[in-house]
Amino acid sequence: MLDSDIKKTEQADYELLCTTVQEAGAVAMQFFGKNPKRWQKADKQPVSEADIAVNDFLAKKLRPARPDYGWLSEENEDDLSRLTCQYVWLVDPIDGTRAFLQGKPEFTISVALVEKGRPILGAIYNPAQNAFFHAARGQGTKYNGQTATISKRTELENCHMCAYAPTFANPAWPQKWPPMQVQNPNSVAYRLALVANGTFDAMMSLNSKHDWDIAAGDLLIHEAGGRMQDADRRHLIYNRQDTLHSRFVAATPTLADELAKRIKQRFSFS
Repeated sequence: MLDSDIKKTEQADYELLCTTVQEAGAVAMQFFGKNPKRWQKADKQPVSEADIAVNDFLAKKLRPARPDYGWLSEENEDDLSRLTCQYVWLVDPIDGTRAFLQGKPEFTISVALVEKGRPILGAIYNPAQNAFFHAARGQGTKYNGQTATISKRTELENCHMCAYAPTFANPAWPQKWPPMQVQNPNSVAYRLALVANGTFDAMMSLNSKHDWDIAAGDLLIHEAGGRMQDADRRHLIYNRQDTLHSRFVAATPTLADELAKRIKQRFSFS
């Protein structure tokens, strides 16, 4: 395929993705604040009829439109045939289900398209706050139609940090943390999006997350001029057999390196 054909295909995929994710937001809002049916998965995580309805809507729109693309969703059994596909949709129909069920406007719909282990398209939508973030490789990140860029902060002191606040008080850290303004919106995808548009300077996660939680946010961060990496300062790789990722950061390049260094020190001693 010629480069011009690839670009046309990616643009068509981008338009399909953005339209579909925003339409899926309307599906989610039909259930929001209306006490949808809910239950627990085998891993004790909550799920609701809203998660399933949004997932079914996304599958109905995306899969027939791109039948050769693989599919990995939180709400479907993993079909490992995705490992043989050049392109794979990574889907979290509602990231932040607990917030959704509690009526908190901190949930998102997060979808990425991955090629060779890295996201090339991504969209994250918080319909309760009408906050739509999207990115395509080489085209930058957009937030509600405007160009989004990472913050310019280079120091941790007094930065706006997305993370679980008690983490920083743990005495196991070899180096004491400076004062920071720490918040932790429920959806990890939303946290990444808010770093990408400069609302927060950084985010840090020490808990394992799946591909579908973070792939779209990963692209948003990089296209906005930031860096998302593990403790060894490596890019995260998606669409592997094991979909879990642990101990990663997303921030301005300087802060991302500082955070990765601190995590490396902490867990080298543990």
